[in-house]
Amino acid sequence: MADKPQSGEILGIPYNFERPSMGRMLSSYWQPGKGMLVKKPFGIGYTLNLANWRSWIALVVVGALLWQERSSGGDTVATMDDDDGPVEVIVDDD
Repeated sequence: MADKPQSGEILGIPYNFERPSMGRMLSSYWQPGKGMLVKKPFGIGYTLNLANWRSWIALVVVGALLWQERSSGGDTVATMDDDDGPVEVIVDDD
């Protein structure tokens, strides 16, 4: 039986199922000179390159959105459900 490859690409999406080492894990998240997204050290897809300033902007924006959502307490859903009562819908089949 043929051995399946542990890393490669499928439809342009990288995968890597080799056992990760600590050095490979650390070096994959910090790659100066590379773009914002780099191949994940283990698994499928891409991850953020923390050596790129754009990654830090993305993390700050995501953090701010999560903080805003949690601090609002979900009030936006409650105001949408506070209607005056049932609504009558008339459908004309003509």
